Amino acid sequence: MSGHSKWANIKHKKGKADAVRGKIFTKIGREIAIAVREGGGDPAVNSKLHDVIAKAKANNMPGDNIARSIKKAAGELGTVNYEEIIYEGYAPGGVAVIVEIVTDNRNRTASDVRHIFDKCGGSLGTTNSVGYMFDRKGMLVIERKPGMTEDDMMLMAMDAGADDIESSDDTFEITTDPADFSAVRTELEKQNMPFLSAELTRVPQNWIDVDNQETVDSVRKLIEMLEDMDDVMNVYHNAALPEEPDEED
Repeated sequence: MSGHSKWANIKHKKGKADAVRGKIFTKIGREIAIAVREGGGDPAVNSKLHDVIAKAKANNMPGDNIARSIKKAAGELGTVNYEEIIYEGYAPGGVAVIVEIVTDNRNRTASDVRHIFDKCGGSLGTTNSVGYMFDRKGMLVIERKPGMTEDDMMLMAMDAGADDIESSDDTFEITTDPADFSAVRTELEKQNMPFLSAELTRVPQNWIDVDNQETVDSVRKLIEMLEDMDDVMNVYHNAALPEEPDEED
């Protein structure tokens, strides 16, 4: 149970993009397009689409929007050729960064990603230059309601097939093997668990403590600029950043 909270880092990772609801819905729509292209529009037989739909629901995407995105994806397949690309590199301070992309223009996206790394004092690397530092995991973050004990959640999660669980005052962070993610999520859905997040993710094997303020600011700027790109689906890093102060209006 020790170590840096994965959810705390994910909250930073996702924060700025998720503040713009239309942007995250657009990005999920692209993920739906990829899933439909690979396995069709029926989530009952397309596990990847099933997982993306779960992610959409965790981000409060309305069911009508999800259904429209599936139909739109099926209709766009002949004219829009999305492809998935992974970029790897380093942010200032030796922080490892992985960027998951869905784009219809590889050259444009490569140029934009390289520009952001350069602008923020980082460097873009080659394939698997940092990927080996991360483990692919399923992660489900559940809101901790009054009366929910760690023992009860541990038993429920392990019975469902989870690998591990970490708890905080506000959340339970459940990790799974990628192959077991869908089954664990489905089982916990049956228990009406309140999901804050449900998706396949990349978890650092080790965290790098970043406490120099200039480096912290540079790392945050790089992450936020990447997340602002329409083509970027996810940004993962191994920086243990200090918590940002709450913004006041």
